[in-house]
Amino acid sequence: MEQPSSNRGFKELNCWKEGRNLRMQISELVKTFPSEEKYLLSNQMTRASRSVTANKAEGYGRYTYTDTRRFFIQARGSATELIDHLSVALDEKYINDEFYTSVEKQCETVLKLINGYMAYLDKTKKEQQKTT
Repeated sequence: MEQPSSNRGFKELNCWKEGRNLRMQISELVKTFPSEEKYLLSNQMTRASRSVTANKAEGYGRYTYTDTRRFFIQARGSATELIDHLSVALDEKYINDEFYTSVEKQCETVLKLINGYMAYLDKTKKEQQKTT
């Protein structure tokens, strides 16, 4: 699988950039949660949001179709997990409906971008198989 030649690598991917924005938003959000959530919901949300970007970075650095795709699937799972954690925050009244909807949409944008990148990987692999 061919990777872009730039030294910036994964940082150029829109799906990573949007995931980073999501991660930063979650980082600020969990600071507002009650202290008893520090090792519970706050920790889970922080880990899931960090996993979204970390898995993309690691997968991108693997330089193989199979590994890259597998890590992007993990990132997609973490973004979906984050939506569930947001619903817990909503149910516990740590966030309101408007905030929930806003961040859920951001998660969905990240998911669409991940799916788009995975489709690009699939297409690239098929094109390479045709030429070999």
